Amino acid sequence: MDFGTLLQMLDATLRLATPLLLACLAGLFSERAGIFDIGLEGKMLAAAFLSAAIAAVSGSVWLGLLAGIGASLMLSAVHGLASITFRGNQLISGVAINFLAAGLTVVVAQSWFRQGGRTPQLSGDARFNPIDLPFAEAMRDVPVIGPIYAELISGHTILVYVALLTVPLTWWLLYRTRFGLRLRAVGENPAAVDTAGVSVIGLRFAAVAICGVLCGIAGAYLATALQAGFVKDMSAGRGYIALAALIFAKWRPWYALYACLLFGFLQAMSLRPDVVEGIVGFGVNGQLLDVLPYILTVIILAGFVGKAIPPRAGGEPYVKER
Repeated sequence: MDFGTLLQMLDATLRLATPLLLACLAGLFSERAGIFDIGLEGKMLAAAFLSAAIAAVSGSVWLGLLAGIGASLMLSAVHGLASITFRGNQLISGVAINFLAAGLTVVVAQSWFRQGGRTPQLSGDARFNPIDLPFAEAMRDVPVIGPIYAELISGHTILVYVALLTVPLTWWLLYRTRFGLRLRAVGENPAAVDTAGVSVIGLRFAAVAICGVLCGIAGAYLATALQAGFVKDMSAGRGYIALAALIFAKWRPWYALYACLLFGFLQAMSLRPDVVEGIVGFGVNGQLLDVLPYILTVIILAGFVGKAIPPRAGGEPYVKER
């Protein structure tokens, strides 16, 4: 593999890992607070549809982004009410959100646009466009460093950079602030947090809301940056892959970045079978490459990458002692 092809593969890896990373960090906040969220997939899908629909109608991608975040927050509120307020089963609530989003997005899209469950193609100000960082063109001819900066680091949409900056921000918030300490504590021992006079319900709703915002950005990225419009089931299991990456990362932000980059690289490989053939020396079935991320997901969930211990109070509704 030559250097130019390697840069193309890494560039594709970064683009494909972005929605996974945002969804993974969304799940990290929720599960660190003790709320398991299988509904990441549904939230991303709903956000992808509404962001593309509003961007197509209004011509503004920023309105589309806000609409996508709003759609995800509404589903997060439903999940929060079901699992926190009414103490329902968190897994069932998440699965219900996935089914609801998968059906409603297609039905509403068909009723609204009459294009077979799709939204119109986005262009111009209705979608996020790549950003050229300062001095990218001037450095392009500099050996090694120039192409890395000009082709790999520069030229992404703003949401890619937002996703990358979210990783250190998440680490700082969880491990260097009082809010983060309380959030982690409520996922391990909510009774102790309650005894200290801190609202367990408030912290869990805050975590679910943060999860909704990040899933909204992930879904909007799919429809308005990675692609130029919404199509049926465009999240394509990314919510489940993000959960697998979260388990792989053992609920830690920096490890989540590495895990999502690994999944992104596998997805990038499926788009370039010629590169894979050049590496291994023989032809590889394209369908096999397509399922590699899902095979790795199964391997991770089966526990073959080491024991991952979730927050101790995860999945359990908190009942205040009287």
